[in-house]
Amino acid sequence: MNFCSDCGAKVSKKIPQGDNRLRDVCDNCGKIHYQNPLIVAGCLPVFEGKVLLCKRAIEPRKGYWTLPGGFMELGETLEQAALRETVEEAGAEVTIESLYTLFNILHVGQLSVFFLAHLDKPEFSAGEESEEVALFSEDEIPWDQMAFNTISRTLRHYFSDRQVGDFPQRMEDIILPGRKVAS
Repeated sequence: MNFCSDCGAKVSKKIPQGDNRLRDVCDNCGKIHYQNPLIVAGCLPVFEGKVLLCKRAIEPRKGYWTLPGGFMELGETLEQAALRETVEEAGAEVTIESLYTLFNILHVGQLSVFFLAHLDKPEFSAGEESEEVALFSEDEIPWDQMAFNTISRTLRHYFSDRQVGDFPQRMEDIILPGRKVAS
């Protein structure tokens, strides 16, 4: 950040009084510009044992498969964001069953949350951000064409959990090798 979004003056990196982290602080008005993680919310829609995946029509990872999901908007809950993204990307109406996976993705400043969901009817269509949408059984999934590690992990958890009939909530940190974790 170079300039304050409130007054337009230059900002400097400094640790504000009472804080312990380097922040962008306006040299003129003193506003502290906090940078916080972005929240990605999505669903793992299931219909008769198959999962609904979307082939991305946008970057990053255009042409790769993902679960329907995207950035949460102000004024909506996690569940509302996941449902909205599922409609936007997959044209699918789902019923959320439970919170399923949560990933702290430290190197990109994201929190990704996926809900286990039931696809109410086998009706879906590609939205503007999807090239294709399809139902896949476990052995049909294009594992080498998954867009993101969070998607592969969520799917692998699902198929493993399905074997025992228990779907616990899972939380994982994704940290690239050699990266530090803030304390």
